[in-house]
Formats: sequence, C-alpha cells, structure tokens
Amino acid sequence: MSNKKLFLLDGMALIYRAHFALSKNPRFTSTGINTSAVMGFTNTLLEVLKKERPSHIAVVFDTEAPTERHTEFEAYKAHREAMPEDLSKAIPYIFRLIEGFNIPVITKDGYEADDIIGTLAKEGEKQGFQVYCMTPDKDFAQLVSDNIFIYKPARMGNEMEILGVKEILAKWEIERVDQVIDILGLWGDAVDNIPGIPGIGEKTAKALIKQYGSMENIFAHSHELKGKQKENIETHVEQGLISKKLATIILNVPIEFNEQQLLLEEPSKELLEPLFAELEFRTIGKRVFGESFTVNEGKNTVQQDLFGNAVAVPPTKEIENQPSLFDTPIDAKNIENTPHDYQLIDTVEKRKELVNLLLQQKRISFDTETTGIDANLVDLVGLSFSIEAGKGYYIPTPQNKEETLAILEDFRPVFENEHITKIGQNIKYDLLVLKWYGFELKGELFDTMLAHYLIDPDTRHNMDVLSENYLGYTPISITSLIGAKGKGQLNMKDVPVEKVVDYAAEDADVTLQLANVFGPMLQERNAQKLASEIENPLIFVLADMEKEGVRIDIDTLATYSAQLQEEIAKAELNVYDKAGLKFNLASPKQLGEVLFDHLKLDPKAKKTKTGQYQTGEDVLTALASKSDIVQDILDFRQMQKLKSTYVDALPLLVNPRTGRVHTSYNQAVAATGRLSSNNPNLQNIPIKTDRGREVRKAFIPRDENHILLSADYSQIELRIIAEISKEQNMLDAFLNGIDIHTATAAKVYGIEVADVTSTQRRNAKAVNFGIIYGQSAFGLSQNLNIPRKEAAEIIDQYFIQYPGIKNYMNDTMNFARENGYVETIMGRRRYLRDINSANMTVRGYAERNAINAPIQGSAADMIKIAMINIHKDMTAQNLQSKMTMQVHDELVFDVIKGEQEQVKEIITHRMKTAIKTEVPIEIEIGEGLNWLEAH
Repeated sequence: MSNKKLFLLDGMALIYRAHFALSKNPRFTSTGINTSAVMGFTNTLLEVLKKERPSHIAVVFDTEAPTERHTEFEAYKAHREAMPEDLSKAIPYIFRLIEGFNIPVITKDGYEADDIIGTLAKEGEKQGFQVYCMTPDKDFAQLVSDNIFIYKPARMGNEMEILGVKEILAKWEIERVDQVIDILGLWGDAVDNIPGIPGIGEKTAKALIKQYGSMENIFAHSHELKGKQKENIETHVEQGLISKKLATIILNVPIEFNEQQLLLEEPSKELLEPLFAELEFRTIGKRVFGESFTVNEGKNTVQQDLFGNAVAVPPTKEIENQPSLFDTPIDAKNIENTPHDYQLIDTVEKRKELVNLLLQQKRISFDTETTGIDANLVDLVGLSFSIEAGKGYYIPTPQNKEETLAILEDFRPVFENEHITKIGQNIKYDLLVLKWYGFELKGELFDTMLAHYLIDPDTRHNMDVLSENYLGYTPISITSLIGAKGKGQLNMKDVPVEKVVDYAAEDADVTLQLANVFGPMLQERNAQKLASEIENPLIFVLADMEKEGVRIDIDTLATYSAQLQEEIAKAELNVYDKAGLKFNLASPKQLGEVLFDHLKLDPKAKKTKTGQYQTGEDVLTALASKSDIVQDILDFRQMQKLKSTYVDALPLLVNPRTGRVHTSYNQAVAATGRLSSNNPNLQNIPIKTDRGREVRKAFIPRDENHILLSADYSQIELRIIAEISKEQNMLDAFLNGIDIHTATAAKVYGIEVADVTSTQRRNAKAVNFGIIYGQSAFGLSQNLNIPRKEAAEIIDQYFIQYPGIKNYMNDTMNFARENGYVETIMGRRRYLRDINSANMTVRGYAERNAINAPIQGSAADMIKIAMINIHKDMTAQNLQSKMTMQVHDELVFDVIKGEQEQVKEIITHRMKTAIKTEVPIEIEIGEGLNWLEAH
C-alpha cells in the first residue's frame, strides 16, 4: 500500500453538515458567535489528522463564479435556500482555522468543488496516492476506484465510513461505478434542482439501471416499458440526458496537482491559539495545545461536542494524556498568578472569629466539599466562605460525624440568620447536604447558576466556564486533586487538607465574584423579579422534595418485570411465526430486510444514509394497518424499553440510607422554564399506554398511615393561550365550563355543541394542541390520518372562529422580530437569535419557539409559584404531609391520613391563584394507595 495518503475535503458540504448537526442545540460564545459549524468542522478535521494520519491534505471550495452547469441549465441550484446568517458569519473563522493548520485551500473559478476534487483525485491516483474524498455528498460515489475512496466522517454516534469499489457497487446495486451517474440522472436531485425524470425515485432508478445498464439504453428500449413510466421516460429524454450531464463530475479541471503544496505541515500555534480562545474552544484547545490552554475572554458559553453532549470539565483521561502539539505554556489568569488570601480555619478560635465576621455581613458566598455528587448519600468534607473578592475561608470537617456536627453547630447562627443572603453555585446541593446533618439555610438565596440561566437560558452554566467567560479566570481543576475519572480516582476526603484549602476557598470566592457580575445583569434583562420571587425561593421547595424522596414497591416492579418478560417472549415468537423465519428482532438492519425485502410491506420503503431500511417508530406506526406483524414489533419494542428503562431500573435507584427513591430536579436545563429531573427522570414515566401506566402503581405512600394525593392542572396550556391571546370565543368556552375540544369542534364544523361527534372532538383536540406547536396542514393530516386538504380546511376554519389566536401569533412573531425575544406572563424571556434569518428552515424553528415559549413558560412559572406557596402554607400550618414529586403540570403529595382535606384546600387555592388570570384555572385532585390510583 502506498505511503502517500491524500485527503481532499469537500469544504462547504462539511461546513453545512456541521452547522445543521447542531441546529436544534447550537453552540454560542459569550459574545454571541454561533460556533456550531466551526466546532463541527474542527472536530472532523482533528479526527482525520489523529486517526488517518494523511501525508497530504487540502480543503476544496466553490467560488461565486458561475460554472458550465449554470450556463447550460439556468435552473441549476437556483432554488437553494439562503445560507443561514450564523453560518455565513462562521465561514471566515473556518478559513482562519484551515490557515492555522497550514492546510491549503483550493478553488477555481468556473468549477465546483466536486470537479476540483474529482480532477485532483484522479491525478493523485496516477501519481501513486491513496486518495480519500471526504464528504457526505452521495455524488462522489462515481469517483471511487481501486485507489480512490469516499470518507464519510463520523456523525450522531455512528462511526466514520470508508467506501471503496465493493461498498459502492453494493450500496448502489450496480455492476460498474460509472453507473452511479446514470442513477443520479434518472433520480434527479431536489437540492441542486437537477430535474431527473418525473416519477423515478432511487429504487426505480436502480432497478432500471440494473436491467438496462445505462440511461441511454433505457431510452433505446423504452418500448418495453409500460404505463406512466414509459410515458415519462419517452417524454423527458432530453431532460434525463441534461440531468445526467449535470450529475457528472468533471475530471479535467485546468488545475495543477502540486504534491509539495499538498504536504501536511505542523499547525501554527500563533494563529490557532488566539482563534480557539476567541471561539472559547476549551476542550479542543487542550487537545491541540495541552492542559495549559485556557480561555480567558468572552462571557457566557460552555463547550459542547459535535453531538450535543456537554464536554466534561475537567477533560477525559484520553485528552489529558494526549501530548500537546506545542510546549510553551499559555499565559492565563489563575491561582498561580492572581493575588488571593485563602485561609485554613482549623481551630475553635479561628472558627469563632470567622463566625463573628460572617454575622456582620449582608451577603456571603457559601460552598460545601463532599465525598461525592449525590447529595442524599455523601458525607461532608468541609465548608468554604467568601465575603470579599480574592478572599476565602475553608473549614475542614473530620470523618467523625459527632465532631463534624459540633463544628457545624458553631455556624448555626450564620446558616439560620434570615438577614444574610446566601450565595452559591447550584446552592440546592449545599442546602441538601446540610439538611442531612440537621441544619437549615435561612434567608434569601442567590444562585449564580440560576442567575446565569435567567440571563442566558440556552447555554450551559458550569462554574468553571462562567468564571473563564465572565471573570477571565481559570479555577483549579478538580482532577488536580482527585485525578481523572476511573478506578484510580480519589475521594475528596482522601486529599490532604492543605491541598483542599485553595480549591474550596477559590470556589466560594469565584461564586461571589460571579454574583457581583450577574446581579446587575439580571436587572438589565428584567429578570431580577424572576430570580428573587420564583427561582431562588423554589430551591428550598425542591431541596425538601429531594430529601423526602418517594417510596416504591420493589415487589410490584419485580412481578411486573417477570410479566413483561413473558409478554416480550410471546411477542417475539409471534413476529417470527408471522415472518416465517427467525432473525435478530433487535437489529434494525435485519428487521428492515424482513419487512421490506422478505414481506414486501412497502415498495417505497425509505432507507437511511447508510443504506439500511428505516424502521423507526413513525415508520412502523404508518405500516401497522398493513400487517399485524408490525403491531407485534411495536409491542415488543415498547415492552423492552419499559422493562429496561423503568421497571428494572427503578429498584436500582433506591437510596440505601432511606429505602426511597430521590430524584434530582433541574431548574437550569429547559430553556422554557420547565423543571426536569433525573435519577429517575420522572417527567418520562409513561402515562399514555396501559402498560406504561402500570409503572405508576409502584409509587406508593410512605406507610399505611399515608395516602398519595395527585393534583393536576386541567388543560393549562390551552387556558394560558386563551389568557394571553384574549380570544373571546375560547375564553367564553372556559368561562362557561364547556369542554374546550367540543367547543372548538362545534365552532370549526359549524354545528351545535350537542351534535359534536367523538371524531370531530378528536380532530379539534389535535388542532387545539397542534396550533401552539406550529403544526402544519401536512402534520395534522399525518396525525389524524386524513387528507391534507381536509386538514387545511380545519385549520383555516379554526383561525376564522378563533381570530384572537391568529392575532396572538402574528403579534408575538412581530414582537420577536423587533426585540429578539418573547416573554411569559411573568416576564421570563426566551431569546430567538434566528427569528429574522433568511434561511426558512432556521427561521421556522425560531418562529415555532416564539409562539410556544410564552405558553409553556407561563405554565412553568405558574406551577413553580404554586409549589412555593403550597410549601409555605404547609410549613406555616405545621402539616406533616409532604410534597414529593412534580411531573409536568402535576404535583404529588404523601399525605398523612386526616390531613387530606386541609392539604386539598391549600393545593386548590394556591394552584388556582398562582398567577392572576381572567380565564378560570381548573385542577383535578385524586387520591389513592399508589400514584396510578391517585392520578
């Protein structure tokens, strides 16, 4: 094999791919730069450089100059959407990146990147190179030969693919690689506006080429074809030949193959270091420059990878052990070069002096050091405080619990002083740790994580990142104390106290400084009231709920698990019996082959980009009416997921200290303001299916003296949209107590309420909920399985009958376009940077968020306010009952028998009056011996 290995990168195709891979969860720097495309391109480039080690490389781009294709066929690429603005702004950074890696950029006026790559690839092959065309573009398949390959980079968890002659022939079902061009000519390409021949898609094109060998031969034997296909082919011969020419990559571009110019060189530190710093590429910077790299400019973003996962801080062991490409350390603001005064408080006298100092303050920053990350299981290692920037105090606590309690007792006056504001980063964790030692934090809270969430809800809120972005300071890495994740990682209690002092005190100091920055920013963003009246007070409520936890019936789950296993086995056998053969039902590839090649359930079955049939739930659901084998497959999948994700997993989450399950609520994840939860994720406990609902049977009261009570807002989002839009017909329905879906059906179909059928109500319900999520006529037709024309008529009639909804949508969109954000009733903002994008796809996503965010966000605010007030009332009335769970619009309580009526009265009043509205707010309350009964 040749040692000369040339990689030719299809620049713009890779850039688009990277940008849209993160379109639903884009990456922004603190200065507002969308770095999705740059990050994705960089990760792809580093993957190739590290894994493939090319000897030669180039990135190829189109130019603005028209090509022969544009000249000969005016419509070529004429209808392409405008490039998203964020993407066009990112391209100069990508050119700087390529320059920093000393990789040549190749262009040629009058020729596309495909043609340049094709020409260079063929010439490279002649000169003894193994050539890899790096692109997601299917057209390049025509170039493959013994020494020319397509390299498809890794994406969405899938490994990269290298396609040679064998793979292309199999994928395209052809005998010769050049037949790819014939298939493309027949098939056409909607993106490039290559027309192809009407009525011929991928499968038909492949079948025709398999039979006749070429497009020209198909035309010569068109008399053998039948019906509409024969008519289309004979009518569009010229169009087909033009399409084939447009799809053919030119191989004689007048461009020099300069082997020396293509040689891979060392990257330039001088160019890349400031670029990575400007783009806030922390992890990428460390991969290239080593652990000394830091970002000390910018304001408010956290690095994430190409697939939407938060990058670990500190980095993984693999990254740590990777040598830097450069040896010179980078200047950065950190504990080594920044003046500070961090003191160890390890005697009774020092503690007494510190307590007196803290009691004189109006606000203090506070942090705990513990043995782990589960606040319901950890032991305390120490406390830290800060009252002035650059100063901090660390109080170690011994492993002996009695001695630790005695130290904490010294600080009780500080903890319980209601006149001192406690500042923390994710302070709920610290509050919960103290609860397990019998201590409460009182007074106002200021959580820097939540403050930043309100300032910029769409980015991450990790303290180290916030410190680098807002303070220009890189905190001490936890791995410098306990090591990287893995078997060798230490516990914080094993770290010598002199090493912990700086780390712990620095945390409190940095948090205080962040609070000083975020306070004024909350005022500027009109978010101070949200912070002080909703998010920070809610911390107390959630901490109590998390500590309380909920009891689950492990025996019920074990029984249900066994039952599900029997049903899974039965469904599997049913599938094999109906299919007439045995295969791996868990393999999407084998399943697709059975359904579409063996059983032939859908002659137009779609395939994934890797060439296997699509077998997702939406595909199978659409097929369910064609064969009952599909329903068995859906049942099999549903039961397997239910068993593994919930039934078998829940018992593993039982806390050994309490025998209960303690979820963790996240206030700073969902940009809409909704709470989320994990370990377990209560929001995803199934409710829509009979089997799924059975899981709720396992959630039970604390003991026989308690009962579960569930309170659920009724149709809250529809009531809120009626409130915000002031749509009178909708308001009247709610005010008169008429079922809103029945009322909508009566309006839309022009009939009396009493005459509405169940089907009409179902259709109206779909519209009611679909409208606020931007559902189109096509989406509604798919959802209801009705013709698109009928769906369009229903939507049109809906807006005629509910003009206030249309006005709300228009007014909200106009407000968003002018201001760049929308607001809830309580003033929570959702920023929509793409609302004015020229790219329809990008803009459409922002527009749907603009309509939906005020509704979802207002519902989120409403239940949060209700939770705070219910918690206050139950505490003030000294009730023993507890609020234990929050799931979407539902609250669950573990109520001691005898307190039901008192608790119901509090819940009803507080949930109905959380936000003052004209529309009546209704709730449904149930009780039972398990969550299913109560719900």
